[in-house]
Amino acid sequence: MNLTLSLAISENPRTRPILSGAVKPDGIDLVATSLHPSEMFWRQLRFADFDVSEMSISSLLIATARGDENWVGLPVFTTRRFFHTEMLVRRAAGIASPADLKGKRIGVPEYQQTAALWARGALQHEFGVAPPDMEFWMERSPEHSHGGATGFKPPPGVVVRQIPPDKNIGSMMVAGELDATLHYVRRYKQDLVDRSTIDLASHPDAKPLFADPTAEGVRYYRKTGLYPINHGMVIRRTLAEAHPWVVLNLLKAFVRANEIAEGERQEHVDYHVKAGLVPQEAAAALRRPLIQHGVVANRGVLETAAQYSHEQGLTPRLLSLDELFAASTLDQ
Repeated sequence: MNLTLSLAISENPRTRPILSGAVKPDGIDLVATSLHPSEMFWRQLRFADFDVSEMSISSLLIATARGDENWVGLPVFTTRRFFHTEMLVRRAAGIASPADLKGKRIGVPEYQQTAALWARGALQHEFGVAPPDMEFWMERSPEHSHGGATGFKPPPGVVVRQIPPDKNIGSMMVAGELDATLHYVRRYKQDLVDRSTIDLASHPDAKPLFADPTAEGVRYYRKTGLYPINHGMVIRRTLAEAHPWVVLNLLKAFVRANEIAEGERQEHVDYHVKAGLVPQEAAAALRRPLIQHGVVANRGVLETAAQYSHEQGLTPRLLSLDELFAASTLDQ
């Protein structure tokens, strides 16, 4: 008889084969729920609603550092982006470069979230703008934030203010009450955690911090070799200890789902290359695997996230990867 586990995960091409049932882990029946990550993480951290779920890497680091043993990490990485390139600034704020963020009021859905961790890390290490140089305004309330579940307190020397319940990052940006937003989560449908609804990316009063975000992402990757990981996955520690085989069976299923998505992406690449829509010099880069699961392929990125978490005062010590992930996955 198969083991039945509840699963919560966001939907994208690399998770869709799992959600649809096209890929099934051996010996496991998954009862899958698709949720927005912000609500999913809050529910897991506060209520432990699911047996297996997507999880913020930053929140996993923080929870582990404070001794929370409910979860063990699975090296399945569902989303990654160059988060600092997505920063938006108010046109009238006089911000022409990252250095101009010093002394400014910066919106952030949640200070501890992984997207913000990576953006602050890039600002500090690439442009010399450290967290104490800015004033942060956080949208999520303590009751509905990941930090509320992990005991978040602003790091020493960093100002983190709470956005009032009747306002949000979008409305404060448009009203001139914020100068920039480190990360922006626009709510498209009912969400228990986020509340901004304005399309800032298309708003005439806002613009990207970087005039060419793609070029900045290319520059950053070529210099650092980092393609920042946002979300991993976790499983109840009690389940992993009672059924050790479950860990690798889940990992294998997500690797297979990722291979399917990568195959579909390669078909699109081949089509565009053959049609002459992609320069030949870019074809080789596009044919490299975009996302790989496992600790081995992602060690440098994961260790950088742990470094940034400690540097930014979110974790009191530098965590090692063997504290985060199931032992059977460390050589995968």
